[in-house]
This record gives sequence, C-alpha cells and structure tokens, in this order.
Amino acid sequence: MILLFSLVASGQIRLRRIDGWRMIAGVLSPHGGGGMMMVRAALGVVLVLTMVAMPLATEAQPARRIPRLCFLTFDPGTPQSSRFDPFFQGLRDLGYVDGQTITIDYLSAEGRGERFPALTADCVRLKADIIVVTTTPATQAAKKATRTIPIVMLALGDPVATGLVASLARPGGNVTGTTSMSSGLAAKRLELLKEVVPRISRVLVLSYLVDPIAPPQVKELESAAHSLGVKLLVRDIRTPDDLPAAFDAGARERAEGVLATAESIFVAQRQRVVHLAAQHKLPGLYPYRPMVDAGGLMAYDAYTSSLQARTATFVDRILKGAKPSDLPVEQPTRFELVINLKTAKALGLTIPQSLLQRADEVVQ
Repeated sequence: MILLFSLVASGQIRLRRIDGWRMIAGVLSPHGGGGMMMVRAALGVVLVLTMVAMPLATEAQPARRIPRLCFLTFDPGTPQSSRFDPFFQGLRDLGYVDGQTITIDYLSAEGRGERFPALTADCVRLKADIIVVTTTPATQAAKKATRTIPIVMLALGDPVATGLVASLARPGGNVTGTTSMSSGLAAKRLELLKEVVPRISRVLVLSYLVDPIAPPQVKELESAAHSLGVKLLVRDIRTPDDLPAAFDAGARERAEGVLATAESIFVAQRQRVVHLAAQHKLPGLYPYRPMVDAGGLMAYDAYTSSLQARTATFVDRILKGAKPSDLPVEQPTRFELVINLKTAKALGLTIPQSLLQRADEVVQ
C-alpha cells in the first residue's frame, strides 16, 4: 500500500491510498482525473512531504537498549586490572564495546568477601542483564540475590563441590561459565616447590578458608605433604591485613617456602603477597600466573587466557537468548608452568635444568 498526496479543485491536499505502481500511473496521467498541472503539483507535494516525514519517522523510533553487564571481583581498580584483559578483549572481539554496544558496571569487594552481598544487590537494582563473577563468594552472593539474572563464572574453582551448579554437563539454574579447577593441582604445586627446594621441610600455606573451595585444597595439600615429608603451616587469611601476621608466624615457625591456595583474594593482593615473600626470603609457588609477573618465583596455573576468552562467548550466547542451564561448564584443557629466574637469583636458588625444560615460560 502506498500513500499519495494529490490536489483537489479547492486547493486542499487530499491523502489517497494507492495500491500498485500501475494505479499510481493512472492517477497521475491526464486521463486519471487531472491534467499535467495536477501531476506536477502532486509530485511536488509528495517530494516536500517525504522530506519532512523522513526525519520525523526516524526521531519517532525508540532508541535500542544496550545490555548491561555487572562484573564482580575481589580486585581493586578492576577496569585497570590486566589479569582480566583476555576476557574484555574477548567481548570486544564479539562486538561488545563498553559504552557503545554494552554497559559494564565494575564492582569490586576490594579484597573483602563480606561486601559481595551488597554488591550483588546493586547488580539487581541496576537491572543487570547478566552478572560475571570471578570468585566463588561472589557467585554464592549473586545466586542468593537472583534466580533470574544469568550468572557467568570466569575461571572459578570447583562449582559442583561448592553447590553452584548441579553438574558440569547440566548446570541447571541460572549459573554457568568456566572453571579453572582440576583434581591434583594443589598437590602438584607442592611437588614442584619440593623439586626446586629439595631440602624444604616446612611450608607456609596461605588460604582463604571462608571460601568453600579452600578446605578441599588444604586437605589435598596435607595428603601430599605427608608423602613428601613436609610440614604445613596453614594460615587463614580473611582480609588483606592478615597477610603480614601470617608471614611473621611463618618466620617464627621457620617456614622455608610459601604456597597459596587458589582463591582470588591472593591474586588480587599479589603485590603484597610477593613483597612479603621476598621480605622473608621465602620461595613461593602460586596458583596464578600474574603472581609471577608481580615478582613471585613460580606459578602452576590453568591457561587462563584461553579460559577467559571462552567465558566471553558464554556472555554472547546468553545475551542472544541461550539459557545458562543449557550451557555446560567448561574446564581447562591446558596448564602452564611459569618460572621467574630473576626472583630465583635474588633468593639464591638454582632452578633444575629439568624443570626449566618443562616450563611453558621463563621470565628472565
């Protein structure tokens, strides 16, 4: 159906409904009820009114709402935290640019897990379309706050053992994403530390025990320590301010090395952890690669760059209509050993050649 404006004898404009170009031709022809003057007048009116109507029609269309993503983490200054670069780059690669095609709210607990309930309440208040979580306590708080907003895990600990999902294959509910956990990782880290310092007998273990993924790791470490002839000095770290006292306690008990279990508080506080380890001259083996970049001795970690990029695809699929309950949780397929030779030299350690050959990266 096409609308045509024509002039009548009184000089007024009349709107006529015309179906098909042949009927338009009939109206505009001299035999269709008007002369050439009327044809020219009609065409002129059509042209003017079309030019006026087009911008009005454009202005009348409502602006398309862009999706809102809440990003929850322990890390202070999250937008500047380079450890999440692969995730945000993954979003950009999929066409999600903050402030243009998506709105991202960066919410940090600043190293204090008790703040997550209030932060997740903020996500609900902001009417987030999706929540991305980087630690188990944040996920637990988000799951309590909403059963409808999709929650995507970014390289979290064991989500089945902590009750976040029913199973990896069929997560159920509104939670899915990626996990960095694999059985035996904690024990492997202790074995690697023993390989670097063969005579080590006492190891300070930093653990955020309020996180449900921490106790199983400590239990695994205790089993490995028994077979390796190592005594563990476990210290519960509830806030960043607990770190100096933990290292002081380790010094009193003659700790010869330090390990951290895989909780986000430690990578969020990596500068402080690494500084204290250097101050106490303790070789450290950590669960996060960025801790080596900060000056730590070694890290054995899931290849998180790939996992983070994969996490971005979960966000994309959910925003396009997929249900979290239908998306299986993905596990790491690759792990990386990173060694900092500069730190080894400062500690007076010689890294065995066999270990250097197995390393995925050696920081000079």
